[in-house]
Amino acid sequence: MIDTREIILKLKEVKKERNLSINDIANLTGNYLSKTTIQRVFADGSENTSFRYEDTIRPLVKALLDVDTIEDSDDMDTKALKSLLKLKIQRIEELENHIKEEKIKNLEKMENERKQYEAHIKHLEEQIAIKDKRMDAQAEKFDRKDAQYTELVNRLLNCHCCSKGDN
Repeated sequence: MIDTREIILKLKEVKKERNLSINDIANLTGNYLSKTTIQRVFADGSENTSFRYEDTIRPLVKALLDVDTIEDSDDMDTKALKSLLKLKIQRIEELENHIKEEKIKNLEKMENERKQYEAHIKHLEEQIAIKDKRMDAQAEKFDRKDAQYTELVNRLLNCHCCSKGDN
């Protein structure tokens, strides 16, 4: 498959053939790319630099090579480049659509899982509330028994038979 290096060389060739300035190219891309980025792409030796195809090279290809139309006047290299770039752009669009579909599926799946977790958490909170009520009831019983034992011990200690030393 064609690499970015060949595309950049072809873009430089087209720029030279058409005698385009950086401003002309910026206008052709609809000012999608900054002039600095365009200068970097068309700088000497830039074909050996790594550029992101989708963000940098693709807008230049669309603007300068007019990928959508292959003309009879194009030489074989240009026709081949346009065909390959057109296929590459189509593949990127297919992948973007696939990614969007997967993203939607994943969001739906995550939403379903979130609802399930929320239902489970609600159930657990209800169970905790029931356990808390039971614990409070047990604590009340314990407090009542503790109070009863304290009262019985006090009665025993205050008993007239215990205070006189009679057993």
